[in-house]
Amino acid sequence: MTKIRRPSRTARALLPAAVAGVLLAGCARAGEAPAAVPDGPASTAPAPAVTVAPPPSAGPATPGAKPAAGTLLVADFGADTVTFVDPARGATGSVEVGTAPYGLALGKDGRAWVATAEGVAVVDTAARERLALVPYRTDTGPVTTGEYRGGGMGIALSPDGKRVYVGVNVPGGDGTLEVIDTASAKVVDVVDVGRRPFDVDVSRDGSAVYATNHDSFDVTVVDAGSLDARRVEVAPYGTEGGLGSWLKPHYAAVRPSDGKLLLPFEGERLAVVDPATGRVEIEEMTADTHQHGVTVTPDGTLLAVGTGPIDPSEDRGPSLTVRSPRGVERVYPLDGPHEDVAVSRDGRTAYVTGGFTRDGYWDGISVVDLGSGEVKRLAAGARPLGVVVF
Repeated sequence: MTKIRRPSRTARALLPAAVAGVLLAGCARAGEAPAAVPDGPASTAPAPAVTVAPPPSAGPATPGAKPAAGTLLVADFGADTVTFVDPARGATGSVEVGTAPYGLALGKDGRAWVATAEGVAVVDTAARERLALVPYRTDTGPVTTGEYRGGGMGIALSPDGKRVYVGVNVPGGDGTLEVIDTASAKVVDVVDVGRRPFDVDVSRDGSAVYATNHDSFDVTVVDAGSLDARRVEVAPYGTEGGLGSWLKPHYAAVRPSDGKLLLPFEGERLAVVDPATGRVEIEEMTADTHQHGVTVTPDGTLLAVGTGPIDPSEDRGPSLTVRSPRGVERVYPLDGPHEDVAVSRDGRTAYVTGGFTRDGYWDGISVVDLGSGEVKRLAAGARPLGVVVF
């Protein structure tokens, strides 16, 4: 069912010129279901208890020691590092990777692939050292920092670990999807995609790659074999306002049951995209907040990060939505904007990065107990965006 809530929501797709400058400086752009999701009416969790943990005084990592299960790795968009995080204690060390790292992907071999403004960094997570920096073929202009910097954004590994796919932002124009051979650590192909590819995902069988293009209101579907590409518009509020619109796709998740793409919008509408046909269906959501990062658990539970209101007089604050496969939602309030989310292997804990692509970010992670609703804030990294769990 499509939820048509307030006419003003759609009107805000195009803001007056006096506001446009402010807007464009901002977004404009295991196995078990979490115990917290009841199979009943949608609910909002009570205001969580929030505790703050300072960074620990941890010694250096043991050389060659594999990170413990449950360790987090975050991309420090506000620095040039990735940071290892013990969810119970905080940061335990960092590795220099390159300017303004955004997304990251973790291979079964323990190597992490990190999309930076300069290239894709290859990190040995056991030795805690950068092995290589793979330069982009795409010309992205001078290396810079900030939300609109050129270079890698979304990144994903093929299921067999042989390819890395990275969405490359080209300031002022359409982006590309670069294909890296993991054995040689070299770019082997480049595919044209849409503007600002916030996220990259791969189908479960590895046959297709999906680039979610924020500024062109679409998803590029790429055949992993032939590299043929086609774009599917995903704009449940329309495309009015163009680059000045807030109502754009940000991140996607591949639903395990059928391979469809799940893209939340504004805590109101979930776009369910069939990449084979290009058909987009809309389901109702309940958080009423501007949404960014998403992930999905093996059983199909969707988690979506709410960054806060577009209009504080009408919209709700930052939150984490946990949506069961049947569409039942529980909304957990968060303290301040966040960007992306990962889930513990047992599905009981969510890790939400406080980096945020816009102003209002903070240097840490919210650890959300999905059963009790308790939130613990950990100081970790510098404006962390992407996050993975070992």
